Amino acid sequence: MAYKGDANLEQLLKTAKETRSLADIKDILKGIVAAPEDIAAPDRWLTLFKSASDKAVAGQLAALKDKMAEHPETIHQNKLADTRAEMARRDIDGFFVPRADEYHGEYVPPRAGRLEWVTEFSGSAGAAVILKDKAGFFTDGRYTLQARKQVNAKDFYIGTTAPDKKDLKRPLTPTEWIEKNLPKGAKFGIDPWVMTANEVKSVKEKVEAAGGTLVFVDSNPLDAAWKDQPAAPISPVVPQPLEYAGKSSDEKRKALAEKLTEKGTDAIAIGFPEEICWLLNVRGGDVPCTPFALSYAIAHKDGTVDWFIDQRKLTDKTKEWVGKDVRIHDLAEFSGSLAALAKQGKKVWVDPYSAPIKAQIIVTDNGGTVYTGNPGDRSPLQLMKALKNKVEIDGTAAAHIRDGAALTRFLAEIADPDKAATHTEISASDTLQGFREENEKFRGLSFDTISGAGGNGAVIHYRSTPETDQPLTAGPVYLVDSGAQYLDGTTDVTRAVAVGTTKPSADMIENFTLVLKGHIDVAMAVFPAGTTGKPLDDKARAALLEKKRDYAHGTGHGVGSYLSVHEGPCGISSASTSVPLEPGMVISNEPGYYKEGEYGIRIESLVTVIDTGKKDADGKNLLAFKTLTMAPIDRKLINADLLTTDELKWLNDYHAEVQKNLLPLLEKTDPKAAAFLKKATAPIQKNTTQFKINGIKGFLF
Repeated sequence: MAYKGDANLEQLLKTAKETRSLADIKDILKGIVAAPEDIAAPDRWLTLFKSASDKAVAGQLAALKDKMAEHPETIHQNKLADTRAEMARRDIDGFFVPRADEYHGEYVPPRAGRLEWVTEFSGSAGAAVILKDKAGFFTDGRYTLQARKQVNAKDFYIGTTAPDKKDLKRPLTPTEWIEKNLPKGAKFGIDPWVMTANEVKSVKEKVEAAGGTLVFVDSNPLDAAWKDQPAAPISPVVPQPLEYAGKSSDEKRKALAEKLTEKGTDAIAIGFPEEICWLLNVRGGDVPCTPFALSYAIAHKDGTVDWFIDQRKLTDKTKEWVGKDVRIHDLAEFSGSLAALAKQGKKVWVDPYSAPIKAQIIVTDNGGTVYTGNPGDRSPLQLMKALKNKVEIDGTAAAHIRDGAALTRFLAEIADPDKAATHTEISASDTLQGFREENEKFRGLSFDTISGAGGNGAVIHYRSTPETDQPLTAGPVYLVDSGAQYLDGTTDVTRAVAVGTTKPSADMIENFTLVLKGHIDVAMAVFPAGTTGKPLDDKARAALLEKKRDYAHGTGHGVGSYLSVHEGPCGISSASTSVPLEPGMVISNEPGYYKEGEYGIRIESLVTVIDTGKKDADGKNLLAFKTLTMAPIDRKLINADLLTTDELKWLNDYHAEVQKNLLPLLEKTDPKAAAFLKKATAPIQKNTTQFKINGIKGFLF
């Protein structure tokens, strides 16, 4: 439908008794355009307009939104020069630009893409430092090549936090670069809304070491310089009903209040949207891949909450859902409310890991007391959220069965060499997404799919682009790391599979099997209560390390319940030494191996921690993992003779469980995939009959 003009829409709105002006309507539409498209419910944004119950109004609102999206304002400018001009107006000589926004989540909306705007770098990790006459850009080793391609080396020193393999001299970190380049006596600025207290510490230390002074700016110079900055995102905030949440917001708020009282605090300032969404049992869509409603909150020890949000995102249904003990305010009122609390002499908990340092500044500047817990402590909401209740665990398990059926349909398609030959990395990931979209309760992807053929699979966080897209059969091993958001759970699964007509090499099969051994050994682990992720990380690497091989990432991360696919505070890595694993946690199990330029292997399933009902010799409860992910592991890449008897039994038992759960769904929807599943999950037997082809020894299996 074509847009018929402002006069026509104004008349339609008037007839439908819309109380907001056309200018206000357009402002809301700008925010809707700036939010990610809701691929599962593309018309949900219309619920923000009562007048949209009129079909004519809805049609013209949709036409106007599409028109605004087709012609975004683009202004060409000298971004560094304009930023430096705004720095001068604030009387600062340097400024720190993190990738993070005011809410410190994994994803940022277009409006908060300040780092990308000023540097042109589109990766998910990085920072920039801008001085009067020079600038530096920094990222990690995953993005070395991308940074060199996107960031202008004439404007920025380009450093990565990992050594360049061609030059083993370690590049400078952002703070080291500051210490080396900041003039003595300079004023160095940071935006206290986009950095946490812990992040500020290291910057402050190096600024002072250089003889400078750290300054907290009142407004971000990049926002002032950015002439065509997008609007803040607006997407509907919706209830997360008890059939999926399992526990009411009232119960959660009372439990939080007890923790605040235990610590002698009066309130907690919450700056992390996933904590707010969990606490209030709501979900949104302001950023990609995670159902967040960007907002702040103050939770009090009496169980009430003050919630600060753009109220244009809230329908009457959602306002009623959160209840009378949740007081709703405009986002701009957060600072004033926190200051008022501090002026009463209250003690406020502020998480130094996730809340903006501005929250601490407001409390202390107004006579309040900041509580941050013991060193290493996180917000109490992190652990509360990580310990899933039975409804959440059951929902996640159900989501993984539906998700596994979609993934198996995809694996069945690319198992056919002729079909695999028709796909590229991008078309393959699009096909997988299409299968997932058919699923009940589907709400979108949980992260951008990693679809890596051949050597691209060796890039740990690879993202295929039209420039890098290559045939799925570019190598005999294809790696796909993907996941989805469902109303009842979040999935994240990786499978490396053999594709095409080229047979995997003995090297590929050996390394795949070593990774599989680590994956199985974690999945079979039994451990006493109080165990952290570190010893399990050691177990995952053991088989590879025996061959002097390893992988450069952690073995596991926490996963939310229809929330963030990367969730704290638990994990499985060398750094996971402070948070014990507890029943109800959902964590990934994903060892890998990567041969640069040739292939990548990663086997990832989600597991939940369970209590076995048994105790060890010291009387501690023994815990274990239950695997949630339901998807076959490629038999063509397994050398069964490298597996122990227990490992082989686990694999066959797992495949039997996969078949039991998925076959009924596939027999109804995709008979070819059902036939594939039966073969892919058939029991594997050891066979030590050796064969030799072209001088290469191997095994028949």
